[in-house]
Amino acid sequence: MALIQTILATLVTLGILVTIHEWGHFWVARRCGVKVLRFSVGFGKALWSRTGKDGTVYAVAAIPLGGYVKMLDEREGEVPAHLQNQAFNNKPALQRMAIVAAGPAVNLVFAVFAYWVMFIVGTSTVVPVVGSVTNGSPAALAGLTAGEELVSIDGRSVRSWEDANLALAARVGETGVVELTTKRSSVSTPERFQLPLEAWQVELESESPLSAIGITPYRPNIRPIIGQVVEGQAAEAGGMKAGDEVLTVNGQVVKAWSGLVSTIQVSANKVLDLTVVRNGQKISLSIIPRERTISTGELQGYIGAGVEPPVWPKGMLRNISYGPLEAIPVAVDKTWNMIALTLDSIWKMIEGVISVKNLSGPITIAKVAGASAASGFEPFISFLAYLSISLGVLNLLPIPVLDGGHLLYYTIELIRGKPVSERVQDIGLKMGMAVLLSLMTVAIVNDFLRL
Repeated sequence: MALIQTILATLVTLGILVTIHEWGHFWVARRCGVKVLRFSVGFGKALWSRTGKDGTVYAVAAIPLGGYVKMLDEREGEVPAHLQNQAFNNKPALQRMAIVAAGPAVNLVFAVFAYWVMFIVGTSTVVPVVGSVTNGSPAALAGLTAGEELVSIDGRSVRSWEDANLALAARVGETGVVELTTKRSSVSTPERFQLPLEAWQVELESESPLSAIGITPYRPNIRPIIGQVVEGQAAEAGGMKAGDEVLTVNGQVVKAWSGLVSTIQVSANKVLDLTVVRNGQKISLSIIPRERTISTGELQGYIGAGVEPPVWPKGMLRNISYGPLEAIPVAVDKTWNMIALTLDSIWKMIEGVISVKNLSGPITIAKVAGASAASGFEPFISFLAYLSISLGVLNLLPIPVLDGGHLLYYTIELIRGKPVSERVQDIGLKMGMAVLLSLMTVAIVNDFLRL
């Protein structure tokens, strides 16, 4: 069932983003008087197609990993004399640039729309109160203590832990100070802290910027009560059921969920004797955690069970929503910040500040799409917006094969007064393909390593 949900969520996600991207090219091409021969969502054999009154073939193809808009073009075949003025290659450079840029631009506009919808519907988040500070960390050196609520980071308003992580992610690899503003209550005077950074490195595949800087978010004491048991895993095999509260493991009293998790993680393939309370009665269970390899290469035990959601203290949960007009600048600002973070991350990856291990491919996208869809409307819309931004920004990079590569050629054509030679374009195409294949290979390898 989970696999089917992941596949469906991936198809819906890619289908939406690819369709709006290609629609951008299509819409502007039509406005510029270019004849569109085919509008396809997906590649390969057509599963469905029809020919519109305008002569364009609209199709949905079997491989849902992209799409394309095929336009009349003398470079791809003979064009009748009466259709010469409708060929893409015969249009002025500025019009060709507008057609090429329209796909990525629509992706960015769609992200604004998605965030706008999300902010109108409203989001639920945890108030960013510091739970603990790691000794010797930048946060500890700055004097930050538990109980402080983060208000802003480097002048950017912080209303959730997501806001905090995104603000800190922009500082990865830098030397300097991070400016934090905090408060202890709604009526307290804000305090300011300066966190020192020295070529600050974060292993983003295994830790968050918050944990790297020494901040652990506040969490209520989570009792070791089982919320769900995964079918076919060790917990189910050992007789564990949702609602069980673990009292002891191998005779040792368990007071919190974290203690239970720690014991399980170091007990791969070892028998654990548990005492649990079920419906008011004590029951003895024996469970053998299975093993898995984590990102560091270490073996770790797991049983396939989740915790019952904790009860948060009053005032620790925050609902954020805006009216239709108020949400517009907020959505634009959110999109702009994500564009800036994406570009900054790409540049730092080129510089070697951020590891290429952070590149993700189709497997990770599918997993996140499935997980976000299962988590509800807000996480799915947020993921959809972020992926749309990534698609838009990456397509605008000046790499031949991508839309940005074509924009580069047309810009040079405007400056020189004549097109870039076929030979240069052919060399650029080969180089662009090599770069994209290399990046895709790294991303897919990373995906399998994460599995």
